[in-house]
Amino acid sequence: MKRHFDRVAADPEARAAFAQLVRYAIIGAMITIGGQAIYYVLAETRTTSPLVAIAIAWIVGVVVGYFAHGWISFAGHGARDDHAATSTRFVAVNVIGYLLNSFWVWLLVERLGGPNWWPILPNLALTPLMTFWLHRYWTFR
Repeated sequence: MKRHFDRVAADPEARAAFAQLVRYAIIGAMITIGGQAIYYVLAETRTTSPLVAIAIAWIVGVVVGYFAHGWISFAGHGARDDHAATSTRFVAVNVIGYLLNSFWVWLLVERLGGPNWWPILPNLALTPLMTFWLHRYWTFR
């Protein structure tokens, strides 16, 4: 295991990817926790249905995330000459994340009848890993 970390430390590309992952995790955690809080409050207070609540949380997360990840998480990574293409890819990746989060809400709350907090766990653990990979290798390439 130590040899693997030595290779990562010696490889500038691997160091850059690791630094981006750390920044993405910090920024993404703040955005995700905020979004999940929006979802939970709206769903738990019955302000709206759980699926509408996750949609509202997603919209807020996409707007905040575009700027935060572009300016902080992936700062200095890739060419940003074509802002229209970058923003289109960003939204596409986040649509995939939204669909995955909605699937967990549908499965765990709507289908299985679980409490509104159940989907928060996979939404915090699984979706961010997938979207990091897509953003790094496709959105902010």
